[in-house]
Amino acid sequence: MTLEQDLAEAIGATHVLTDRSVVASYETDWTGRFSGVARCVARPADTGQTAAVVRACAAAGVPLCIQGGNTGLVGASVPVDGSVLLSTARLTTVDPVDVVSAQVTVGAGVTLAALQRAVRELGLDVGVDFAARESCTVGGMVATNAGGERVLRYGTMRAQLLGIEAVLADGTVVSRLTGLPKDNTGYDVVSLLAGSEGTLGVITRLRLRLVPMLAGRAVALVAVADTAAAVRLVRGLRDALPSLEAAELFYADGLALVREKAGLPAPFADEHPAYVLVECAQRHDPTDELLEVLAAAPEVRDATVAGDVRGRHALWAYRESHTEAINAAGVPVKLDVAVPLPALADAVAALPAAIAVAAPAARLILFGHVNEGNLHVNVLDAVERAEAVSDAVLRLVASYGGSISAEHGVGRAKRPWLALSRSTEEIAMMRAIKNALDPNGLLNPGVLLPD
Repeated sequence: MTLEQDLAEAIGATHVLTDRSVVASYETDWTGRFSGVARCVARPADTGQTAAVVRACAAAGVPLCIQGGNTGLVGASVPVDGSVLLSTARLTTVDPVDVVSAQVTVGAGVTLAALQRAVRELGLDVGVDFAARESCTVGGMVATNAGGERVLRYGTMRAQLLGIEAVLADGTVVSRLTGLPKDNTGYDVVSLLAGSEGTLGVITRLRLRLVPMLAGRAVALVAVADTAAAVRLVRGLRDALPSLEAAELFYADGLALVREKAGLPAPFADEHPAYVLVECAQRHDPTDELLEVLAAAPEVRDATVAGDVRGRHALWAYRESHTEAINAAGVPVKLDVAVPLPALADAVAALPAAIAVAAPAARLILFGHVNEGNLHVNVLDAVERAEAVSDAVLRLVASYGGSISAEHGVGRAKRPWLALSRSTEEIAMMRAIKNALDPNGLLNPGVLLPD
């Protein structure tokens, strides 16, 4: 039998996609920058079927690429030529919520928005959130150790993870879903798979910790003079407001692009160089407390605060519309980096010149998460110079002691620069783990580790 016939026998012929017009929709990433050609697409419905797919591919010596919501930005979820693309789109079970422990077990293909809806009706919430919530899947979020807008308060996706079920490269199923907060029996297999970008196993189910759903919320959009002022402002808010949940940064050129593409009104009568969007959340309305702290903050040039749902969403739109607005303007070179907070202002100031050397006609749009020193560097009109732009930005970030990837992962896009953030010894250790669990290199080949 052919591999396609083996897969059809394992998961049903209707879930082995071979029609090129259908397969094509899986072969290009969200940015349009990365693409490949899949032999076929396999869509298993549970862990058992996933294991059968992996075993069939292993027996045939055919590599597997794993894809969740295909919202990744570093090329890790698109197929290498001739591989089988394993989609987790059907792994969508949501077990009954354990309200006492504030935990839930879900399939890897559940979208973040679907999970939020399932737990919020019980007074609970997910600790990680970002704009791609309707499309991104929790399996992909764990595989990349996603961060987003609430890391300031709740940490990255790894901090939400209490258990995992995954299929290894030979089809073996590893399952640890008890969700015990304290369990120090040896190596942390759960944490190892978080951030592994599909190179060590196919994540099929997850046990996640939940956080309280806080009804009292207030959002402020604050105009500031520059990046240094934004850092000082957020530091002050963090010290004064235990309810602070998010702190986002963007600039005048990004706001102008968002207004152009999304049709949003000007938030203030005057234009300002930089903007910080913050959200506070607690049991009661935090609006007065936020207003009081902002009134005393010397960094504030102007501010608007909203406590009602409609007003909060309207303010968040200025920040969350950035990604769509950038993509509407062209195919960007997207780089997700982090630098130590004391160096953030200097790094931001140095970026335009570094990019101009690599791509003189490029257009830079920056936004990010202030508290973590996390910048999303979007460079338009530079796709033909993508490698030179990436090299310039990542080397600059490394010179400030930063990381080449804060939350999107390394994928295929950044693996030549992994040594900027990881030592030779660390890379050798990671390669040893990869070789032990996937000696034939069948899982997500070409992702994370350099050749």
